[in-house]
Amino acid sequence: MALPNARRTLASALALGVVWSGLAIGGSAAAQPAPRSAPASWTTCAADVLAEIPAAQRDKVSCAAYPVPVDHAKPRGATIDIQMMKRPADDQAHKIGSLFINPGGPGGAGLIYSAYGSSFFQPEVMQRFDLIGFDPRGVGRSAPLKCFTTQEEADEVFGRMSPVPVTKTEIRNTMDATLDYTKSCGKVAGPLLQHMSTEDVARDLDLMRQGVGDKQLTYVGFSYGTLLGATYANIFPSKSRAIVIDGNVDPALRTRNGAEYDKQRAQGFEIALDAFLKRCDTVGAKCAFSDGDPRAKFDALRDHLRTQPVTLPGGAVVTFADVIGRVSSNLYSPSTFTALAAWLQSIHDAINGVASLAAASVDVPLLANNRGLADVRALGDTPYTFDDSYYGVNCTDKPFLRVPELFPLVAKQWERESPTFGRSQAASDLLTCASWPVRHPDRWAGPWNRKTPNPVLVVGNYYDPATQYKFAQRMAKELGNARLISVDAFGHCILGDSAGADTVATDYLVRLKVPANGQVFQPNVQPFA
Repeated sequence: MALPNARRTLASALALGVVWSGLAIGGSAAAQPAPRSAPASWTTCAADVLAEIPAAQRDKVSCAAYPVPVDHAKPRGATIDIQMMKRPADDQAHKIGSLFINPGGPGGAGLIYSAYGSSFFQPEVMQRFDLIGFDPRGVGRSAPLKCFTTQEEADEVFGRMSPVPVTKTEIRNTMDATLDYTKSCGKVAGPLLQHMSTEDVARDLDLMRQGVGDKQLTYVGFSYGTLLGATYANIFPSKSRAIVIDGNVDPALRTRNGAEYDKQRAQGFEIALDAFLKRCDTVGAKCAFSDGDPRAKFDALRDHLRTQPVTLPGGAVVTFADVIGRVSSNLYSPSTFTALAAWLQSIHDAINGVASLAAASVDVPLLANNRGLADVRALGDTPYTFDDSYYGVNCTDKPFLRVPELFPLVAKQWERESPTFGRSQAASDLLTCASWPVRHPDRWAGPWNRKTPNPVLVVGNYYDPATQYKFAQRMAKELGNARLISVDAFGHCILGDSAGADTVATDYLVRLKVPANGQVFQPNVQPFA
């Protein structure tokens, strides 16, 4: 395809949202009402599951393998088991019901999150609800979606990819390897590949709700989990008791035009980075990167690494992709900002031949968020384990033009608009989904404005990198019945880290007290404190 034609094709496709021929605008027409669900059968959790949770919780929790249809249009067909964990309410005599938790992703294994409820919820929530964590279909222990049969096969393909392809060789190798990856998914993943949409997960969730004996759903979803909450609220509005969604996507845009959504997602990271650098400048000596102009220093550092790596005094080699990946990952968590600033200063000093006053070797751990690509509320001590559900869901839910050859042009365009994060965002879903082996998926693409009995509680951070604040505003506007509360905070998602927002969420979950719209709260701790 000639470049001018490619540019016209891209422009018209993005403008019109033309991505899949024959795609229904609304939700799936194929899905049918499922039969009544059997009660969940709770038993002792497996030893390897218990090993992942705090020792104090191991005697409290129980687990269940809950069967759901692979294809909800065939409710009596083949099934898979959804793995669930229950942490019982402390006050069983006054229990309200169950509270389902989803950490996001897609691909976030949520099974053990019920054992970490105190990280997100005030004590009254723990007293009044059984907390239910679960691995969604295709994720973790719930029939994980796999595109390879051996680790060696995966390593051969992934080893040819660059997370931020810049040179012609990197771009070509990454594009070729991505085609090999999606071809392998089509051959290996099996029937579940065709049924990985968020709509499928929402229908699973409704069966699980019935399985725990609740007449209506109480749910807290983080990040991508906000799409799951919004989808459930619109497929099953009358079954929605209380839904809290924190770190919100824009559901209408995400399911209408994947490319535009991801471009705006890159812009959200740019907004968060700029705010980080401005805060660094404001706090002065508390931020190791504050000497001079942090914004100018970062831009110079990034542009230098784009052409050549640098070696730190301790011998570590830092590349362009290292900086993009680590910065995007750690913008999720303000508690890492002090170490991130020291690491950036050590890179700046190495580039400029200056003996670093920052630590010679600074450990800035990558969070469990796929180098900042996944929309997930990651537990800090949980390692990221790769399966193929991330693309399995995103490439089903998010429509993209099926022309992989456009990637170099799109990456260049996005990099002009978002110099730090545009290229890496383009190298993720846009490139992979262009050849994903699911052509006409059943998925929910609206409507989004069906009214729930109680307003959905939408929570947004001003400087959320992965789901920028405008997305929370749009989510609240698009839903048929919602209230938006905001937090003047950094980081991705906020429940558990803002006493004001936590109290509003508790009152809503426990007493169905609807907050005044538009309230703004502060985080418990500011960066560089």
